[in-house]
Amino acid sequence: MWLRSFVVASLLQVSVGSVAHAAGPFGSVKIGNWVGGAFSNDETGAFSHCAATAPYANGVILVVGQNAGGSWILSFASPSYRFKQGENAAIDVIFDGQEQARLFATANQTNMLSSVMPANVVRTFQKASLMVATSGRTVLNFDLTSAGPVIAALANCVTKVKADGLDKAGDFTKIAAKPQAAPDKQTPSAGSKPARTKSGTGFVVSASGHVVTNNHVISGCVGDIKGNLTGEAGMVLRVVSSDANNDLALLQAPSTTTFKEFARIRDRSIRSGDSVVAIGFPFHGLLTSDFTVTTGIVSSLSGMRNDSRFLQISAPVQPGNSGGPLFDTTGQIVGVVTGKLDGLRMAAATGNIPENINFAIKTGALRDFLDNSVVPYQTAEPKSEIKTTDIAGNARPYTMLISCNGTEQAEAKR
Repeated sequence: MWLRSFVVASLLQVSVGSVAHAAGPFGSVKIGNWVGGAFSNDETGAFSHCAATAPYANGVILVVGQNAGGSWILSFASPSYRFKQGENAAIDVIFDGQEQARLFATANQTNMLSSVMPANVVRTFQKASLMVATSGRTVLNFDLTSAGPVIAALANCVTKVKADGLDKAGDFTKIAAKPQAAPDKQTPSAGSKPARTKSGTGFVVSASGHVVTNNHVISGCVGDIKGNLTGEAGMVLRVVSSDANNDLALLQAPSTTTFKEFARIRDRSIRSGDSVVAIGFPFHGLLTSDFTVTTGIVSSLSGMRNDSRFLQISAPVQPGNSGGPLFDTTGQIVGVVTGKLDGLRMAAATGNIPENINFAIKTGALRDFLDNSVVPYQTAEPKSEIKTTDIAGNARPYTMLISCNGTEQAEAKR
């Protein structure tokens, strides 16, 4: 709390020139851990900016604001910072493991870096759940769960103060809804497709509840994404990051949930011919509500057209297995099940129906993805072999059914 009022007051020096101090806050912005309001120039009394701050466990206070001219500023403040005034620094930010931008910040105070945020970065910041900021060797994570409402409240703050003045400042989180004409009937619009349930599999890789699945399992989801352990109530999962190119996605269980058991990733390469075990929820709703277990071998160390990111496996998988764990015979993760060869297309192209040609993402791609998402996963050396029944039993506390409502178009992409 030591720096909050100071940071907010001096936030927009980078864009208002010689302002050394500011009065405020007038009115209020209070959303989650974010606190702020409107501020004036101490020398002139004129409206200067609206801003809000949020403290993080990593010791950094994040500050976001918009000045009277419409420019957005993002600042990083900490009592441990010792910058020279006017010092510059490049800060790389990644949102939800996907959108990336480079910000050029200036130290207008010895304990704070401030940077103008371009409009496209503001839009991404507003929609994101997680921001990873990197400068030199420093890497920091920021939960942006409330960022969307904060940006909206600050924009409302600037608009209202410019129109009504500081003396009428109030609760800027109360935004008047735009009137909408009520439809005669709640019927789908022309060309729209009804939502339908889609499902896949995921597995927990950290005690904090990070869940790995395939990107195509969550792509096109409408509304909440849910995770169910067998026999337990479902939980709403938040998307942390995704990688469409490698077909990986990272979800996060609620912060109130912890996992005593989670998957360990094999820290040694697997070989062609090694036995594997696939676990997942194929054809959920048609087959058993419990997960299914299939076995096979590693048929090849590459996928279609020699794609080295994938394993070819003979363990049978079906729709719904996507995103599930692939184990070696010691119970360590050796891949993420991603799909099977399309038998009908191959039959049409070659005249033959392929059998047991299925694919999993290798642990190299998985670990790169988790490293980029700053996940504290664990690795393990393969030990003595255990029974398939024990592998399945050990996997039960952390293997999840992943489900959501998706459009027919999204379902067709699975």
